[in-house]
Amino acid sequence: MSVAEPEPILRVRQLVTRFGTQTIHDHLDLDVRRGEILAIVGGSGTGKSVLLRTMIGLKRPEGGRIEIFGRDLWSADESERRAIEARSGVLFQNGALFSSMTVAQNIRVPFKEHTHLPPKLVGDLIRVKISMVGLPQEAGAKYPSEISGGMRKRAALARALALDPEILFLDEPTAGLDPIAAAGFDSLIRDLQRSLNFTVVLVTHDLDTLAAIADRIAVLVDKRIILGTMESLLAEQHPWIREYFHGPRGRAALLSHRAAQA
Repeated sequence: MSVAEPEPILRVRQLVTRFGTQTIHDHLDLDVRRGEILAIVGGSGTGKSVLLRTMIGLKRPEGGRIEIFGRDLWSADESERRAIEARSGVLFQNGALFSSMTVAQNIRVPFKEHTHLPPKLVGDLIRVKISMVGLPQEAGAKYPSEISGGMRKRAALARALALDPEILFLDEPTAGLDPIAAAGFDSLIRDLQRSLNFTVVLVTHDLDTLAAIADRIAVLVDKRIILGTMESLLAEQHPWIREYFHGPRGRAALLSHRAAQA
């Protein structure tokens, strides 16, 4: 007896995006299953970050639909959009922390925007989030400029997880990190996702990240998506996919992945 697939938490249907006369995505379809880690990859100019920004409501598409939590994102009214935002977390590539605020003040922002919790409770929750992402409590009093790049990523992740979102969007989460810090961040994402059971959609170019944490991979090629696992995509004949997964870095990442699975 086959096991039913989880219900999609996010559906993209016939998505069309353009910049001027240039079409980036041409009637693209994608389902994100509840509780999975879905990675989006593709060559330069394929619109990875554009797709992410469209899915979180920062770019209006020229055509198609995006449904999240069963609601059409672009027909939702203001109160529905705010409810969707409260159930979603976003980590942008550079962290996008407010430079004039401390780490703790940055994490407090979602609570101020979407809740009416007592200040003491919010303070307690902020301390929990700081610990959750592996930062020392003293980091809460520091400004982004006073901590390392890896710590800024973790602080931004703590802010993204402030309201215990059901879905977390990550744009190039390991960009700019050294290999050790990147591996640590991958492990953190996987451990938090397993323990809290949220869904992750991440844009990455990092083959090690794909091998370490992605359940499925959506490859953007020819303005559409080819979907599969790390293993299944190795059999794809598309030239870009073959070059990407069968190159030296792809083979090394796959060997590491198979060793970890053994």
